[in-house]
Amino acid sequence: MLYIRTDMNSVIASGHVMRCLSIADAAKELGEKVIFILADEQAVPLVEKRGHETLVLHTKWDDMESELPVLNNIIAEREIASILIDSYQVTEEYLKKLSKVTRIIYLDDLNAFHYDVDAIICYANYWEKFKYSSNYPDVKLYLGPQYMPLRKEFQNIEDKVIREKVETLLLMSGGNDEKHILAGVLEEIDTVAFRNITVICGRYYEGYEQLVNKYKNCENICIYQAVTDMEKYMQEADLAVSAGGTTLYELCACGTPTISFSLADNQFDNVKKFAEDDIIDYAGDVRYDNVIENVTKMIVEYKDDKELRQERSRKMRSIVDGKGARRIAEAWMKLIHGASLSK
Repeated sequence: MLYIRTDMNSVIASGHVMRCLSIADAAKELGEKVIFILADEQAVPLVEKRGHETLVLHTKWDDMESELPVLNNIIAEREIASILIDSYQVTEEYLKKLSKVTRIIYLDDLNAFHYDVDAIICYANYWEKFKYSSNYPDVKLYLGPQYMPLRKEFQNIEDKVIREKVETLLLMSGGNDEKHILAGVLEEIDTVAFRNITVICGRYYEGYEQLVNKYKNCENICIYQAVTDMEKYMQEADLAVSAGGTTLYELCACGTPTISFSLADNQFDNVKKFAEDDIIDYAGDVRYDNVIENVTKMIVEYKDDKELRQERSRKMRSIVDGKGARRIAEAWMKLIHGASLSK
């Protein structure tokens, strides 16, 4: 039995839960049952729809230290040997106390403080900046994009066919789009220059209905919300525009040339590293930059440059193979069954 501690809501969106679901799905395929431990009920429908059980603490998602008495009782009652934690809300004290009663695998991409854990997984492309090896000599480390926990649909994807010109454009914003980047890009680009424009709004995007109504008579523009088969749209697209985060790694697995932008501080290292490595171009931070104008200019640049898109696609495929979730599940199972994790 494996346990995952994570959360989802309108503030932190769905990224943590989605990558944990990928790990849970991989573990289930390997014969392990997975239970999600959640602060509240918001993620319950999504988790249970994927075939996993939930255990709700009825605590505050943004005050994890206050949940320790409840969680410690559950750990004792169920004899939980280890917990995989994916949350930015953990504190140094939380991990220190929890590590005394169970083994902890922590999914990290911030290096916020020193983690008192048994294993650290950092799939981020910028993992080297954290100097994990010197800072955690006695902790098992699983580092780099090969541990990016994507759904199994992103495994074994065929090489991208790069067309002479961009025919299908994909626009995505992640869980929310408070600055209305999707609407702004649609207003600025020459929409009739594309055979298809697919717009995918996040689960918490409040402007979805207005966007649908505005473009309901445009036959080449399709607008969706919180789709479950994202890989289909990524593979069909010749060019994508996306906020930073897990989505960029999914696009890498598909080899879909991409223009990125950032919505929050925790996305900056991600998009910056991709840009520095000439893998995914960066259009700026929505809080400080004119992202809509920058994205529009980049779309024009990419549209007719087949060679540029070919090179970007090749580099993207070289760093993500879509098998990270299974790698994590296999390592975790070795820990839960008493063996040491092997790198």
